[in-house]
Amino acid sequence: MGKPRPSLNALRAFEATARLASLSAAARELNVTHGAVSRHIGGLEAMFGVPLLERSGRSVQATPQGTRLAASLSQAFAMIETGVEQLRPGPLTLSCSATIMMNWLIPRIAGFHRRHPEIELRFDMAHDRVDFVRDAIGVAIRNSGIEPPKEVVIRPMIDEWIGPVCSPAYRDAHGLAGLADLARCDRLATKTRPGAWAQWLATQAPAPEQGREAVLYEHFYLMIQAAICDLGIAIVPRLLVQDHLASGKLVAPFGFVPGPNRMVLWIAPHLRHRADTRALVAWLSDALRQSEAPPAAAPA
Repeated sequence: MGKPRPSLNALRAFEATARLASLSAAARELNVTHGAVSRHIGGLEAMFGVPLLERSGRSVQATPQGTRLAASLSQAFAMIETGVEQLRPGPLTLSCSATIMMNWLIPRIAGFHRRHPEIELRFDMAHDRVDFVRDAIGVAIRNSGIEPPKEVVIRPMIDEWIGPVCSPAYRDAHGLAGLADLARCDRLATKTRPGAWAQWLATQAPAPEQGREAVLYEHFYLMIQAAICDLGIAIVPRLLVQDHLASGKLVAPFGFVPGPNRMVLWIAPHLRHRADTRALVAWLSDALRQSEAPPAAAPA
């Protein structure tokens, strides 16, 4: 008789637990109970005769033996997912931040559907790194300041233009006629880019005073809404507010300047040659470039 083989479910449970460093998170990802994951891992440890996890309260960490096994399993499961995807492709998934989704993509995506009614498109709202195989992502819109995953295909898109925006009422109430007037304004920023004001101020000559400390919001879309509601003046990429500028909800008293980052597309390498992936990438390229043509200079 041959040696007993561990079950695929047990290996999947261990790989997820080691990757997420949590039994509960692994159970949620696999849609099973916490106890089932624990039993699977206990069975593997009994079969192999070595501990695979170090348990400390509610947290877990892979042992050296477990780390080696988890790395091999992650590669193996990724290969399985890639092979299945190539034989039986599912709907194409586009990943982008919630702010890009709300303020740029949704107002324009009908154009893609009109051009490609045969393509089923799904969405994933994220702004950081993703696992293209595990999360079934085909294309992601990202900022070049975010480190891309290994092996991803990167397609540079457009320069990011940044500048301060506020509501017309806030501009008038605070008499924003020159850079010196910023010192008495409420400055808004996000926790994902706490240095945005310093980056923009460095582009101005002579550089105005720093003024009040910026109020930080969790997300760009919250900060943009705060600016619309007369709560202050926010530093934003122009792409995220161009529709609000066109409608008059926001104004840009000092125009926009090129920022330190670019917008890029991340493309899953195993899906890059699919017809729907190529169609989405072509449409996004056109739509982004049309949206972010170099804006007018700041008013004198």
